[in-house]
Amino acid sequence: MATIEELEIAAEHLPVAIWMGRVPSGEVVYTNAAFREVLGLDGPPDALRGGYAEPYGVHLPDGTAYPEDAMPFELVLRARATVVVDDMVVHRRDGRKVRLRVFAKPLFDVDGNITHVLEAFTDSSREFEAQEAKAESERRLARAQRLESIGQLVAGIAHDFNNLLTVTKLVISRLRQAEENDAKRSALSDVDTVTDSAIALIQNLVRFASRKRSVLTTMSLDEVAASVVALTRRTFEPRVTLSTELEAGGGWVTGDISQIEQVLMNLLVNARDAVDGNGHVIVRTTRRSLRPNEIEGCAAGSYVVLEVSDDGTGIAPAIRERIFEPYFTTKNFGPVKGTGLGLSTVHGIVHAHSGMVEVAENAPRGTVMRAFFPEVDAEDRSLREKKAPPESAKRLASATLLLVDDEPLVRDATRASLSALGYQVIEAESGAQALAACDANPRIGAVVLDMVMPGMSAELVYTALKQKRPGIPVLLITGCAMNDEVRALLDLGISAWLPKPFDDEQLADALRSIGAGA
Repeated sequence: MATIEELEIAAEHLPVAIWMGRVPSGEVVYTNAAFREVLGLDGPPDALRGGYAEPYGVHLPDGTAYPEDAMPFELVLRARATVVVDDMVVHRRDGRKVRLRVFAKPLFDVDGNITHVLEAFTDSSREFEAQEAKAESERRLARAQRLESIGQLVAGIAHDFNNLLTVTKLVISRLRQAEENDAKRSALSDVDTVTDSAIALIQNLVRFASRKRSVLTTMSLDEVAASVVALTRRTFEPRVTLSTELEAGGGWVTGDISQIEQVLMNLLVNARDAVDGNGHVIVRTTRRSLRPNEIEGCAAGSYVVLEVSDDGTGIAPAIRERIFEPYFTTKNFGPVKGTGLGLSTVHGIVHAHSGMVEVAENAPRGTVMRAFFPEVDAEDRSLREKKAPPESAKRLASATLLLVDDEPLVRDATRASLSALGYQVIEAESGAQALAACDANPRIGAVVLDMVMPGMSAELVYTALKQKRPGIPVLLITGCAMNDEVRALLDLGISAWLPKPFDDEQLADALRSIGAGA
């Protein structure tokens, strides 16, 4: 049988924190070494029932003081049985916060009266951190799945709109060429301009919704900024003024256009939130030559600078060094709380493009964020610059084309344009019909093939066409921008691709590029 001294030694060295309080006063009568280690203090002698939270530093997970009537001591007295509490967070005097799981048990005398409450504590901080990390991971996965679903929805809508806009562009193109009345030609030009605006909007939505692997292109930062601002302006409150000062001129950069758009979008959202519904946000682009070590993180050379400034409350000096940390956010209030991923995403994207982000001083108020992107050399820029416009759409030498598209309106409009350009056109609305037409018409000299069709995919149709007619030129038409699927088809040997929507002149130029009718 153990002695009292032996039991005291055992309790003192238990790996579980022990606290015992007297009933009904609640004064502490015993704590062991583990208790003092976990909570960072002895049992405060002035801590009594109804006043535990402040002396012991006990809080709820949200940081508010723990309710006295929910303390384990009170729960045990009401239940007269063992209770378990796992939402206590102790704010230690050294600044640490410890999440506790508490097992509290009543001790009875021979008459059945509770004389003491015995509580055992375990530090469950790591367990709860792991649970929070798992929950956050699941939330991020759910967000990613929602974004993927949105992306698929946008892609489907964009496909349908691109088909409609293709018909519009082709019909307007033909009507304008045939129209001799200046007023009517001007009206058709206005409709064409509006159609181009709709096309740009659809393209922007597709890029923002896309989650595809990076595709590097050379782009004008001025054009990217103008496009994003035009799209974003619709979402700003009426009293927020969004303006641009795009002065980069010939400043071109190489990168993933959707990611650079995301950089600007994130900076604009932060600026909008900073002015809180009433203020001024400016997007600027400039070119800047940096000397060695002039800006930390940037090598010497020429850069194109994307800047977003606002006249909001600014960034407090105390948090300036933390704003690029993942999950750090000051947006903890209001209906939409921040994720802390906006600026960390900006930082990651810009650095992946061999650039740097800085927060500039803007006293006495406001914030200026700058992203530096290496400028592309003139020789590299020439790869991106548009070719000289082709001669006006004129009749080409007679040739027979196979037009493959499952959308009747698009097929009819494209056939009419091809006929006006001087081609003989054989139509097919499916891959199977296209292969049969190719067998029946040896005079077919080229194929215009839609990328997205039911049944046989464009890849299967093209592979079969190559076996039947090796070397036949194929023009791929698609509602997608350049992506992995388009690139894979070009790698298979398809001659060229033409994104929808297109007009007569673009169609004629694309056909010339593959030698059709030449």
